[in-house]
Amino acid sequence: MKLKFVPRKEVRVTKKSSSKFRPLINALNKLEPGGDALEVTFSSDKELNSMRNVVYTYNRESDGKIKSGKDTVNGKVFFYKEK
Repeated sequence: MKLKFVPRKEVRVTKKSSSKFRPLINALNKLEPGGDALEVTFSSDKELNSMRNVVYTYNRESDGKIKSGKDTVNGKVFFYKEK
């Protein structure tokens, strides 16, 4: 067995392109710094964590700085780009 450490940027995950979060990824591409925030509803903490993981991966692959804030009372999360 051969083991080799590789940079994380070389590891590509292809599942996201066919996932249920594809509309989220498409909407993230439309965010502008200082512009409107993207409001997304979620039904469970597990779903929220999955969405945030998608955004973290998007940030890592595109050198983006998309941030999030959540409204737990109403079950909403907001994604935005700062200036």
